[in-house]
Amino acid sequence: MSGNERVDVLIIGSGASGAAVAWSLAETKMRILCLEQGDWMKSTDFPTNGRNWEARRYDDFDIFPNRRGRDTDYPVNDDNSPMKVANFNGVGGGTVIYTAHWPRMHPSDFKVKSLDGVADDWPIDYWTLERFYEENDHMMGVSGLAGDPGVPPRHPPMPPIPLGKTGSHYGKAMNKLGWHWWPSDTTIATTPYEGRAQCINLGHCTPGCAQGAKASTDITYWPLAIRAGVELRTRCRVREITTDEHGMASGAIYYDAEGKEQFQPAEVVIVACNGVGTPRLLLNSASGKFPNGLANSSGLVGKNLMLHPWPMISGYVEETLDGGKAPITNLWSKQFYETDRSRGFVRGYTLQFNRGMGPANQAITSAVTGQLPWGHEHHRVYREMFEHRVGIGVACDDLPEEHNRVTLDPVLKDSNGIPAPKIDYAISDNTRRMMEHGIARAEEILTAAGATRLYCSRTALNSPGHLLGTARMGTDPERSVVNDWGRCHDVKNLFIVDGSVFVTGGGVNPTSTIQATALYIADQMKQRLANLFD
Repeated sequence: MSGNERVDVLIIGSGASGAAVAWSLAETKMRILCLEQGDWMKSTDFPTNGRNWEARRYDDFDIFPNRRGRDTDYPVNDDNSPMKVANFNGVGGGTVIYTAHWPRMHPSDFKVKSLDGVADDWPIDYWTLERFYEENDHMMGVSGLAGDPGVPPRHPPMPPIPLGKTGSHYGKAMNKLGWHWWPSDTTIATTPYEGRAQCINLGHCTPGCAQGAKASTDITYWPLAIRAGVELRTRCRVREITTDEHGMASGAIYYDAEGKEQFQPAEVVIVACNGVGTPRLLLNSASGKFPNGLANSSGLVGKNLMLHPWPMISGYVEETLDGGKAPITNLWSKQFYETDRSRGFVRGYTLQFNRGMGPANQAITSAVTGQLPWGHEHHRVYREMFEHRVGIGVACDDLPEEHNRVTLDPVLKDSNGIPAPKIDYAISDNTRRMMEHGIARAEEILTAAGATRLYCSRTALNSPGHLLGTARMGTDPERSVVNDWGRCHDVKNLFIVDGSVFVTGGGVNPTSTIQATALYIADQMKQRLANLFD
């Protein structure tokens, strides 16, 4: 494929969902092009190759683009949000910097309206996605232990991350309380897998995995998709999706690596830019036919943003543990996941049990929280903290609310002059009650584990910044943006495959469900190729 010849399928974004849909559609032998505004990542450039890897987590490999400030990033105005946006622009997207924690949503997450009378039901259910979850687990390479009574059956292809000293310590505490716990599923190789080496504990997983043990789509889906004929073009920042006189998507205008404006025509356009980037692009694609933004007749593009509030509770035990090594999360509990109205809120949360921190992170974090003094006591207290830390994250279900939204900032722009996204987000009363319940349970667990100096970091609410719900799926065009297989109600050749289509967010990390949904949408497209636009 040379120049900007018309392609059959144009995919915008090469992260979790864009890679999965590209690989799945490749078997059709259509001409498929993906535009990615970032670069290919080199494992030799990842922070875990050097001793300064902890410092670079706060610099060029920070999870927040405003702090990271790479030239491939776009700024985000999140001043009106207690949580900040975490993303990454490059081949592999957010999978380059995620923790690789790999839970699935629960069956109940798809039927929240029917079960609990809040939010809305998805137009599909867990069992519709089950085979795509399984397919994705094998493509990404999941390590875990089958048989967890807290979730539906699944079949991880690799054994779980060893519990180690920290995990065993947590397990004993949970057994004292009689509460559910299980080794976490992760996309970190515990054995050699499909050309990937196994984890050797280089450090925290978020600043990229130099070993290649962590599954990011640049090393899982993309090599196979490219081998099958998909073209991936980097340093291409898309400004808008264009439409023709019939209201169909006709392609995209983008800026190339030299900042030159280009037009890429296409028969089908697929958007995979995450729950902030996708509404930003649709809203910036307004035209005479679509004055309020592309595919936005419902007025819901950008609304119902879900970010997953995530308080962290920590403490310190007398025993020396094995903190500061990857992966950070090594077991979970679903004890409080399903609705129990006696708790004072609907839905629930996952408890995620974390290993400790590296030496620099331990010093920075404990100093900021006032737990590590300066002066003659500094080293003694530090020795009591380093490799003695235990911590639990409370992954709260974040129900959709229309006032939580993404709009276009009237002033802030990226380096190509494209309006930046503006975030307006507030934590609901239901979620606040859920958070406090989770914090109290985490404190019980840490106390049972013998921990003291307990500390709750409510400011860690910005830790994950999962980006969901801003172009929701549904059967009613007045209450949704895409139909039950990802096609926009308003534009019959425009599809959305990322976390934007989520109707509810669940109380789990979303990447597994994002990719399963993308594979499901691709499968639906393949089944309907003869009448895709009907």
